[in-house]
Amino acid sequence: MLIDSHVNLHAPQFDADRDEVIARARAAGIRLMVNISDKLSGFDKVRAVADAPDIWCTVGTHPHEAKEKPDLTAADLVAHCSDPKVVGIGETGLDFHYDLSPRDIQAQVFRAHVAAARETGLPLVVHTREADDLMGDILEEEYAAGSFKVLLHCYTSGAALARRAAALGAWFSVSGIATFKAAEDVRAVILDMPEDRIIVETDCPYLAPVPHRGRRNEPAYLPEVLWKLAELRGWSREEAERRNEDAFFALFDRIPRP
Repeated sequence: MLIDSHVNLHAPQFDADRDEVIARARAAGIRLMVNISDKLSGFDKVRAVADAPDIWCTVGTHPHEAKEKPDLTAADLVAHCSDPKVVGIGETGLDFHYDLSPRDIQAQVFRAHVAAARETGLPLVVHTREADDLMGDILEEEYAAGSFKVLLHCYTSGAALARRAAALGAWFSVSGIATFKAAEDVRAVILDMPEDRIIVETDCPYLAPVPHRGRRNEPAYLPEVLWKLAELRGWSREEAERRNEDAFFALFDRIPRP
């Protein structure tokens, strides 16, 4: 089963042909997709995409958007989690590359998401960029206060943070970046990821894999990501698909496994 663990199908880049994009994904063999929330104020649009039987969603606020509601609470997020189509908390985290929200606000909002993940048992979908030390510190501190499931999505950070997160039982997702010619550092970290906790994603409409790089990304391009993961880890395509499926359902356990 091919599963895209991280799509942004509510994004305006898909407004003109969203139905066609979803149809191409299905034709390419993508059986499940998780549509990722980027801000609480836009959750209704995220959720509307998940009306389709093979699409699920998360609820949360990206670190870029943390400034939208600095006083966000776990209760604000948990309020949406009785919906059976909501299967994760996030995307949340820290992004110190663009700093589109103040760093202290990013951290404060991130901790609210952690609390919601701990309360609901839903996995925490984490974005981290150029914030390895603080990300590791927050994850370890919060995990010591009570365990929760965590996914470091589209992982491009360093090996040290990967080791710290893996020690907490984290899952990791691999994106089209793994196919980029200059991404040797990313591929090196992929080689050390826990073999039973790796999943794949497109992060569409961003980060289209080779040979589609430079175009708008879409879920139909997921096989290129999975086959690159298989190549890097020395797995057959069938084994990579099976491992991805097992890891995905272990993480997103609210989704019924067919």
